[in-house]
Amino acid sequence: MRSCYLQFLLLLLELLSCNATKLGFSFDLRINSEVKCIEEERQALLQFKQHLVDPSPLSSWNSGEDCCKWEGIKCSNKTGHVVTLDLQGKQVEGEISSSLLELQYLTHLDLSSNNFFGKSFPNFVGSLAKLQHLDLSFTHIVGTIPQQLGNLSGLIYLDLSYNFDLMEAHDLDWLIHLQSLTHLDMTSVNLSQVLNWPNKVMMLPSLIYLSLSDCGLSTMTHQLRSSANSSSQLLLLNLSFNHLNCSIFHWLFNSSTSLVHLSLSYNLLQCSIPEAFGSINSLQTLDLGGNQLVGRSIPKSFGNLCALELFCLEDNNLSGNLYEFMSNVSGCLVDSLQFFEISSNRFTGPLPESIGNFSNLVNLGLGGNNFTGPLPESFGNLSNLEMLNVSGNSLTGVISEAHFSNLFKLKRLFLGLNSLILKFNYDWIPPFQLSVISLSSCRLGLAFPKWLQSQKHYAILEISNAGISDIIPAWFWDVPVELIDLDMSHNQLHGNLPDLSSSRFGYYVVIDLSSNQLNGSIPCFPSDVASLYLSNNSFSGNISFICEFTYQSLFLLDLSNNKLSGELPDCWMHVYGLINLNLANNNFYGKISHSMGSLVSLEFLHLSNNSFVGNLPSSLQNCSYLTTIDMGENNLSGMVPSWIGDSLPRLTILSLRSNGFYGSLPLNLCHLSNIQLLDLSLNKIGGTIPQCIKNLTSMSQKWRASHNGIYSVQRAYADHAPFVWKGRMAMFENSLGLVKIIDLSSNKLHGEVPEELTSLTELISLNLSRNNFTGSITLKIGLLQNLQSLDLSRNQLRGEIPTSISDISFLSYLDLSNNNLSGKIPTGTQLQSLNASAFMGNPELCGSPLPNKCPEDLYPICNDTRTCKNVDNQENVDDGLITQGFYVAMALGFVVGFWGVCCSLLLNLRYITMRLISNARMMLR
Repeated sequence: MRSCYLQFLLLLLELLSCNATKLGFSFDLRINSEVKCIEEERQALLQFKQHLVDPSPLSSWNSGEDCCKWEGIKCSNKTGHVVTLDLQGKQVEGEISSSLLELQYLTHLDLSSNNFFGKSFPNFVGSLAKLQHLDLSFTHIVGTIPQQLGNLSGLIYLDLSYNFDLMEAHDLDWLIHLQSLTHLDMTSVNLSQVLNWPNKVMMLPSLIYLSLSDCGLSTMTHQLRSSANSSSQLLLLNLSFNHLNCSIFHWLFNSSTSLVHLSLSYNLLQCSIPEAFGSINSLQTLDLGGNQLVGRSIPKSFGNLCALELFCLEDNNLSGNLYEFMSNVSGCLVDSLQFFEISSNRFTGPLPESIGNFSNLVNLGLGGNNFTGPLPESFGNLSNLEMLNVSGNSLTGVISEAHFSNLFKLKRLFLGLNSLILKFNYDWIPPFQLSVISLSSCRLGLAFPKWLQSQKHYAILEISNAGISDIIPAWFWDVPVELIDLDMSHNQLHGNLPDLSSSRFGYYVVIDLSSNQLNGSIPCFPSDVASLYLSNNSFSGNISFICEFTYQSLFLLDLSNNKLSGELPDCWMHVYGLINLNLANNNFYGKISHSMGSLVSLEFLHLSNNSFVGNLPSSLQNCSYLTTIDMGENNLSGMVPSWIGDSLPRLTILSLRSNGFYGSLPLNLCHLSNIQLLDLSLNKIGGTIPQCIKNLTSMSQKWRASHNGIYSVQRAYADHAPFVWKGRMAMFENSLGLVKIIDLSSNKLHGEVPEELTSLTELISLNLSRNNFTGSITLKIGLLQNLQSLDLSRNQLRGEIPTSISDISFLSYLDLSNNNLSGKIPTGTQLQSLNASAFMGNPELCGSPLPNKCPEDLYPICNDTRTCKNVDNQENVDDGLITQGFYVAMALGFVVGFWGVCCSLLLNLRYITMRLISNARMMLR
């Protein structure tokens, strides 16, 4: 993302080294043997040495020798006075002693790149009246900059950069006295309280070099008044990484027209790029990256900047295509431009063939846009190109050898995350040697790319998701010694891996072979591997190779989703630097090794879906950095250890689901104030939910960027966890920091659901189903306003559903079935849109969405007598057939009908009786 800024810094270093004598400095430290130093000054230097923690870097400073011969000291060849003290990068520590006040003839003082950590700015420096060069950069000094620096009227060079706890409290009033100053660097010094910084710095008539990067600067309109004494010879201006807005442009174009190097990167520029830049003909480097610049194209005026070598617009909101800009580029810019970076914008359309005319381009960054179509073959004309980045676009088509025919100097190639097809002859040998090969998601063909055999110096190889279906050839494992990142994941690579223990990988290499079809046992790897991703393959056998590690460099080991088996080795002390261990979804069995407690740096532990037995080893309480424990779906047993709450204060995810844990919930679990995912479901845990559950305070706080992932050397690792979500198993990964869940379902918990649960207001899922909870649902359930899933089914809850449940506006999954709930389901909420199954098994529950109506719905109760009478009268008016005569006729009809039925029954009874008597007589005969 910040490649432009790094290139900008390299150019600055080159500028400084080339122009040091022009700025009035000399770094010549040759010893003049004709004079000896002044005794008072020699004693002052020795006293300075005594204030150092470790004086060994100044071993040449011997009390019995001439101090003019000491390392870093230069004396006047006429007077013998010390004129230069240069200890740059000598790694001295301690205090800057005020004894240096004796060096009143000192003109050059450089203590940069040493450690005076926590010591205040040496105010006495302002009394060294003859100083011309003062460099205290990278010294870790703190406090405020003294106004006494304004006394150094002869100062030419001042560098206070990269002292992050140093601040300016005097509005830079001292600065305007330094009229001879040509070089000022205050990078990363806190200048946020300075109100009128633009005009203060431009009052320096001799200023050539100005860097105020990362100083907390902002711009206000009243700060930008014009100044008659403004500097007109400023060559370099670096204002990157501040809070500047577009008003800075007005000040810039009115203050200096001779700029050669300008960086305004990573500010708050939210406007289009001014055409006025085209009038600064002296510009060689322009870095506007990392802002929010908008516009449909690059201004036409830039086409006339004949001196421009570096042009950076990466990481903005620019759109349009490149045709208009390219068509307005003059021949001089075509010849001068060497670094062109517009990655991470919104440019569209095809890439113009005319890019191939920029024959002097060294770096070309077009990645992270929406360019379409093929990669023009004219790119093959860029014979000076060292870096080509078109990754992360929508490019299509075939890339052939013609695209690379003249790229003899190419070192870094980024083509990944496109739909490009690479087709080369089988025996093609590229004309370049690459250090970075990034081709992820390009189609490389079914066969393993043989042209890689010619590449001898790559440090990064990314060919993941490249459609390769082949065995990794033996020649490939003769990898370059520079290789530190190997990614061949998400292909169809198959076969066995050879013994790699003697392969010549680079130090702390990351190896990713995940999501392939590799099988056989896992071989030995180099002992200094940093990260090893082998998940989602078909590896089998044990993992005894871990015991072969002798270095402590392994940070990440992911063997999940394989066919590995056996008991875990008891040699985890060999890899005690592990931060992430994932063995989930295999066939491991036996007890969890006690030596796993040696992993004192462990943060993520995934052992789920195996066949582990026994208790959790108590040695795990030594792993105090743990944020994730996922041991679900095993055969573990015993009580949930109380030490989890006492010894693992950072724990964010705890999943022991689907095991055989029993006993009560330990009160110590309430100490897990950082817990966000608590899953103890499908066990045999009894007792009650403790009221102290309210102490799980992370579940009542808004999301914090905390544990969500780690950086495993070169690449980021996002943690993940499986949980029941809305009745189904789901895997949370990228959104894990937003998920806050409690699942205690399918246990033997009893008693009432504590009201204290409702204080966990950021919960999005609560599952207490399949237990023996009694009592009623708390009236405060509505406080859980972020709930999306609530399952209280299959308990013995009674009473009515609280109406406050209607306050939970995000609730999309609810299951209250199979309880003893009664009364009417609250109306006017999303509850009526749920399936009736959410309320089934509660015989006394009624109302929508259940089919059975509530009594008050059938016979509404009226509390207003007048309203009721009006309703009755209205009903009588509506039905004119219901009159007094109607009721008389209905009564007479009932009497006649009743006796008619009775007479019929009596006649039938007499007939039946006579038949029975007749049949009886016949039988007697």
